[in-house]
Amino acid sequence: MSIAVVGAGAWGTALAVSAASQWGDAVSLWARDAALVDAMRQHRVNQRYLPDVDLPQALALRHWPGDAHEAVAAVAPASLVVVASPMAALRSMLASLRECQAPVVWLCKGFEQGHTSADSSLPPPAGLMAHEIQALVAPDLQAGVLSGPSFAQEVAAGKPAALVAASPHAEVRAAMVSAFHGPTLRIYASDDVIGVEVGGAVKNVLAIATGLCDGLQLGLNARAALITRGLHEMTLLGVALGARPETFMGLSGLGDLVLTATGDLSRNRRVGLALASGQTLAQAVQSLGHVAEGVYCARAVVQRAASLGVEMPIAMAVDALLDGRLSPAQAVATLMAREAKDEV
Repeated sequence: MSIAVVGAGAWGTALAVSAASQWGDAVSLWARDAALVDAMRQHRVNQRYLPDVDLPQALALRHWPGDAHEAVAAVAPASLVVVASPMAALRSMLASLRECQAPVVWLCKGFEQGHTSADSSLPPPAGLMAHEIQALVAPDLQAGVLSGPSFAQEVAAGKPAALVAASPHAEVRAAMVSAFHGPTLRIYASDDVIGVEVGGAVKNVLAIATGLCDGLQLGLNARAALITRGLHEMTLLGVALGARPETFMGLSGLGDLVLTATGDLSRNRRVGLALASGQTLAQAVQSLGHVAEGVYCARAVVQRAASLGVEMPIAMAVDALLDGRLSPAQAVATLMAREAKDEV
């Protein structure tokens, strides 16, 4: 199997490294930044995004062309194309690959940011999920998503992990399983794309909340309550969008939420910790050196929920915190001041 991973951030690099351990030189890693490609070729390490992991000699490192026609030609030999871009870049990446004949899958987790403009070429105010973007800009692609609890450093180091390969197309699910299932990665298939994408998006927002909770030293009881009620919010939104509720008890829901909310390698959790320490949002994001998707999509999650009449108080508090409308202490007080209700 020939696998092209487009995007040399931490997760794209880690997945390419993992795949190369099985498929050798049939795996290629593509980056937009020619200087990054040259540096990776010379030093066999992605110093910018995954500095502690050696790149296999068999892994091909290539520069991603800017032209859409050239992009499709570049990945033409691949039997699976993996888009490892941030959510903000997914629309343009899928547009450039819309004529691709191989299955195309994405790794990003989030909702596209909405807008307040009257420009109809922009995404709607409530934002879109990845599969909705694909349906608009590249409707003929055979596509899907690979998601689940996965820190890049651990996957690249060959530590055990399990992911979900979701697509409405059985052949796309089979391609992902064939490409990545192996001694250190278990890949489970699902046709619930909505559930898998909602879980991946909302858990990032909730991880900011748990980071804030831990940073303010509110205790383990508070963290458990946030994770549990956060899972409830995630499930409500997912079901309203058409997902199956049982998906959120699986790897891409509960599994990814627990990892991102409690793991020290979580960028979104670190944003919450930084805000609790008194840093500004700009300082918190700058200190990461990577994208924290929860910061990018919190507003879109809240807007999408509001458009469906779904109540998400934790996500709303995170959005208000990130927007500067609430301080860390006020965000906690707002949640604790809510009226008593039955647990449902």
